[in-house]
Amino acid sequence: MNISTGLAEAHAPADRLEVHETYAGVPFVRAPEPAFEGLPDYPWAPRYVEIDGLRMHYVEAGPSDGPVALLMHGMPTWSYLNRHLVAALAAAGYRCVAPDHIGFGRSDKVILDSWYSIARHVRAMAQLVAELDLRDITLFCQDWGGPIGLAQAAEFPERFARLVVMNTWLHHDAFDYTPAVRRWNAGWHPGGFYAGNVPERLTIGWLMMAATGRTTREALAAMAGGQPAPALSPSDDAVRRAYDAPFEGLGHAGHAGARRFPLSIPFDNPEGGAAADQARHFETLLGWTRPIHFIWGAEDEVFPEAWGRAWAGRYPHATFDLLPDAGHFLQDTHGARIAELVLKHARA
Repeated sequence: MNISTGLAEAHAPADRLEVHETYAGVPFVRAPEPAFEGLPDYPWAPRYVEIDGLRMHYVEAGPSDGPVALLMHGMPTWSYLNRHLVAALAAAGYRCVAPDHIGFGRSDKVILDSWYSIARHVRAMAQLVAELDLRDITLFCQDWGGPIGLAQAAEFPERFARLVVMNTWLHHDAFDYTPAVRRWNAGWHPGGFYAGNVPERLTIGWLMMAATGRTTREALAAMAGGQPAPALSPSDDAVRRAYDAPFEGLGHAGHAGARRFPLSIPFDNPEGGAAADQARHFETLLGWTRPIHFIWGAEDEVFPEAWGRAWAGRYPHATFDLLPDAGHFLQDTHGARIAELVLKHARA
């Protein structure tokens, strides 16, 4: 693949980015290392596995011989989302592994929008699990971490001991996509709010500030209209910087992976969203007989409480814990509480 062709697709001039190329000719970029210095509550050194010539980043914490906690992230986050969970679980004796999907975090970012698919993310995660030979896994999954992580449990059940399912889904014919999901998808199509403003006027960090209640949607709209960014407390601004760190200096091209997640939702893009595979995994996992815990943020418009309860109700042995004041990104705001609940269930 010609690098200049890839950059043209990504709408980024070559002189603004340090573009690398895999042995398969796939162009990608990396965020500068200084962007990740001094992030709050994220002290872990980077680790990498190679996936088809790309570096896939993960953090590891806790005793190497402990039961494994595999912590997945979705859109538009990275392993930083799970920082409080990692700290609490590692202190409790778990070997925590928190990867970044290709296109996110400290992982390499392919700059071709068309390169990304959910099937490709699933294969990459399977390679990481195999490379690290993870077993006795407790899976923590939320948002796109659900379809990608639960695919691993469906395909390789011998490696998994327990599932923790948080504000996510698996596509199947009976699933009812909420208006919030449809608005999110529409916003990333040409002419949509996010497609027209990210990253030029709105960064991923600012999207996360609104999504976690640190600022408002109205503030985002004002910023998109040219108004200055609202003031944040020093601690909130440090978190904003952490969510922005993976994309620092990468421009439109470096956000290709982030753009493709919302445009891969199966009602809009069945092939890119691996709709058939998701439905198969949903059916397969209905036969799951090992522990499964649903922990749900009640204030989430994307995956509401009713869906979480209905899904949990398919498992006679499931537990369901509602966090009344948590939203979609409950690991960010309630990580320690999630760890407390899972540890309690594991001891029961």
